Amino acid sequence: MRLVIARCSVDYTGRLTAHLPLATRLLVHKGDGSLLVHSDGGSYKPLNWMSPPCTLTVEEPDAEATGAGIVELWRVTHAKTGDALLVRIHEVIHDSSHELGIDPGLVKDGVEADLQRLLAEQVDVIGDDLALVRREFPTAIGPVDLMLRRVEVELASGAVRHVAVEVKRRAGIDAVEQLTRYLELLNRDPHLAPVRGVLAAQSIAPQAKTLAGDRGIDTVVLDYDAMKGVESGIPTLF
Repeated sequence: MRLVIARCSVDYTGRLTAHLPLATRLLVHKGDGSLLVHSDGGSYKPLNWMSPPCTLTVEEPDAEATGAGIVELWRVTHAKTGDALLVRIHEVIHDSSHELGIDPGLVKDGVEADLQRLLAEQVDVIGDDLALVRREFPTAIGPVDLMLRRVEVELASGAVRHVAVEVKRRAGIDAVEQLTRYLELLNRDPHLAPVRGVLAAQSIAPQAKTLAGDRGIDTVVLDYDAMKGVESGIPTLF
């Protein structure tokens, strides 16, 4: 990756035209060929950029450009569209190149797999007298995140024997529909039925709560920090 801080102007031509007047900016030329033009504001978003596949060529300024104070011309052309960035560099303040190597990618904390794992270890969050049957319980239309069983079940007809739990970070109506389909299949199995459904998520949309209640599905809001054993910072009475 090459990092250049320079006084420059930038012109974009293609589906539209855009111009950045002369100013000091950061030019980031990545190993994939892309070029990003940054200012000292705007957070992560560049002022302009060219995405790969593209090529960068350095041109010598002609006499007129030299007379205008331009010391170097960068032309970045997109291989497919022909769109182009022309960077007119008047002064190079900093120029460095760095080999970053292969990036392992972003490892997210609190994704659905983490919630599912923690919930499998703490099924009491769902309710008392429950035990884990297995994670990713298979059905004909896909696996249910958690299948739990009642430790003590009355022999009376209609007693809930199993609980199917669908785990989401943010649950909407689609999550309710998904769990509904699972329950329809699971309750056809005499070895499992009756099966109650629980939608567990860090946040649940009001419409999803309403639909779940109408279909007899319980909802549980998960506190990820508390499940990890980390103080959430939310005041409690005890």
